[in-house]
Amino acid sequence: MANQEYDLPLYEKVWLKRRFQRVIDIFILLLLLLLLSYRLFSPNTFTFPWLLAFICESWFTFTWIVILNAKWSPALTITHPERLLQRVPELPRVDLFVTTADAILEPPIITVNTVLSLLALDYPSNKLACYVSDDGCSPLTFYALVEASKFAKLWIPFCKKYNIQVRAPFRYFSNVVTTTSEEDSPEFKQEWTQVKDMYDNLSQKIEDVTRKQQIPFKLDGEFAVFSNTEQRNHPSIIKVILENNDGLSDGLPHLIYISREKRPQYPHNYKAGAMNVLTRVSGLMTNAPFMLNVDCDMVVNNPMFVLHAMCILMDSKSGKEVAFVQCFQQFYDGIKDDPFGNQWVAAYEYIIRGMAGLQGPYYGGTNTFHRRNAIYGLYPNEIQNGRKGELGEKILIQQFGSSKELVKSAAHVLLGKVKFPNDVSPSSFIEAAIQVAGCGYEYSTFWGKKIGWLYGSISEDVPTGLNIQRRGWRSECCTPHPIPFTGCAPRGLLSTMVQQKRWASGLTVVFFGKHSPIMGMLFGKIQFRAGLSYFWLTNWGLRGPFLLCYVTLLAYCTITNTNIFPKGLGLWIPIALIVIYNVHTLLEYLKIGLSIRNWWNNQRMTMITTTTAWFIGFLNAMLKLSGLSDTVFDITEKEHPTCGADGNSADAGRFTFDESPVFVVGTTILLVHLTAMVIKLRELQRTDSGNGCGVGEFMCSSYVVVCYWPYLKGLFGRGKYGIPLSTIFKSAVFAFVFLHFCSSNVISS
Repeated sequence: MANQEYDLPLYEKVWLKRRFQRVIDIFILLLLLLLLSYRLFSPNTFTFPWLLAFICESWFTFTWIVILNAKWSPALTITHPERLLQRVPELPRVDLFVTTADAILEPPIITVNTVLSLLALDYPSNKLACYVSDDGCSPLTFYALVEASKFAKLWIPFCKKYNIQVRAPFRYFSNVVTTTSEEDSPEFKQEWTQVKDMYDNLSQKIEDVTRKQQIPFKLDGEFAVFSNTEQRNHPSIIKVILENNDGLSDGLPHLIYISREKRPQYPHNYKAGAMNVLTRVSGLMTNAPFMLNVDCDMVVNNPMFVLHAMCILMDSKSGKEVAFVQCFQQFYDGIKDDPFGNQWVAAYEYIIRGMAGLQGPYYGGTNTFHRRNAIYGLYPNEIQNGRKGELGEKILIQQFGSSKELVKSAAHVLLGKVKFPNDVSPSSFIEAAIQVAGCGYEYSTFWGKKIGWLYGSISEDVPTGLNIQRRGWRSECCTPHPIPFTGCAPRGLLSTMVQQKRWASGLTVVFFGKHSPIMGMLFGKIQFRAGLSYFWLTNWGLRGPFLLCYVTLLAYCTITNTNIFPKGLGLWIPIALIVIYNVHTLLEYLKIGLSIRNWWNNQRMTMITTTTAWFIGFLNAMLKLSGLSDTVFDITEKEHPTCGADGNSADAGRFTFDESPVFVVGTTILLVHLTAMVIKLRELQRTDSGNGCGVGEFMCSSYVVVCYWPYLKGLFGRGKYGIPLSTIFKSAVFAFVFLHFCSSNVISS
């Protein structure tokens, strides 16, 4: 009986059967193919608008095939941490990486809560080490971490003593629910009050410091290294804030602050460069076989999630092929009904869970466990024989750099040696760590090319994950209950657009680069369906030009009194397609507990985001690929919530505008379609009874205006809720040029 229990897997994968969804998805594909066939074999004259419509609809059909493929085999992962604890006498080390880049856009109080939630995990403290990368080189972030380390000495024992579920202090104290008799005891109430008072004091100190224009304390003592530093011009700064020298499992984990060296003449490679520095420094100090990376706003929501991830990575049968374990991103401050379409609930449930049933989900850049040997370039079949670890020292120096200490630690990893001396403290590696954090250390090495996080795109996560899976590795989703992490969603239209534009630009560069899914399928070990599912992600930028072209074509046909939709019985093809698609997606949203308003907000934002942010991101990517311009990494602003967790403040969900080019594109689209509708309604242009603009074109143009309704309100709004006059003027000029083009075509015809 005991042997049978030992043979049970640490995790199981269950494939979900969604037959009805498959049938409707196929039916929609058939309607798309029927529409394309009608265009090919229609007796209608092949006009230029008709040809453009055929090209755009061909792209929409391909996109639907990609989505259908990704959704076809959804899988659910079930983990068994109780089996892990029974079988593994000594749990492996885990290095925790937290990245932040700007103390203004990413307030230190948010980073502090993330770090405190990680330090308080239900995992032996002597097996954890938390590394915080500060790419802004801010003494305020270091100050906040030092102060937080003092609070951690009270917070961590309190959490473990009373089994607190939510271990980010601001989340815990904002909505405490007393559920056990132990928490009703006088002792608990006394400790709770003490801890809360300490956190309030900590929070007040940090916010007071960060609110001031200048640094309110002297840069001496521990802070002397920050004097005469600039955000993009400073030496490496590495500080060990907490150190578990006694190796106590119930003590405090290591906490290390890192700000890598930056110089104006050296490219810093954005977040990928920071992640590689974290990997090298942690390789010297603790060299854990597994690494977790999170963004600075992703707080722990399930303190046992490390055990769940270890179930996948340490399973004796299936786990050996898993390079990384991805946890879904969900948000603690998501605004009700997702007005900006950035909470991704439906995408995770249908698309990414579908990818999990193939070769595994893509690497999402945060909430991810990695095998260090996979990050170091190892193939799955090399784990057993350790062939790569037997490479000579000279070859390892060429790959990993000139640090002998790092080469030695890398050799241990590649040979599969997971033991690390407990009596070695991180402080003893400060000098070597400063060397490997230097901005020139990576030159003529494999870092950023074949080892670590890959360079060349501001979306470093996707090419890194693709490169790992290209070597034959798999990935898995980790979705225990409660969810492992909750984060901070962009709370405004501008921050959403900044994020979407950055993603679209980076993903377009990936698609046309050497680490694209096409290259992975042709020359690597990425399975065909897995590679095809990646197109859903890497084609975001490409969707912009096609949808914008189609939307513009609708307005053109309405203004010039031409048509792109079939006449007579053929008109029922696009009508059936639109109706069935919308009803189908609505049912998908309702099935997972989302509202009709949530569905509409996501449909609306898909139209807005694709035709504006993704289109601008595509143009930026084309400029980068052509060598005319370099991509700028725009940091998404994180806001520390001051209201309820549901984000229902007075401004929640309201659209705000500025002079960004994305709003110029959107306002131009709105003005063009409004003008087209007015022209059609007033019949200012002559009609041609044989081939004039029909109901289909006019209704689709009306749909575009409804999607852009917040922009229409913005034309008459004031302050930040109104579209700036300069943006309206630029859009009016573009709209006038388009109308002139349409009018000249009417005259010439």
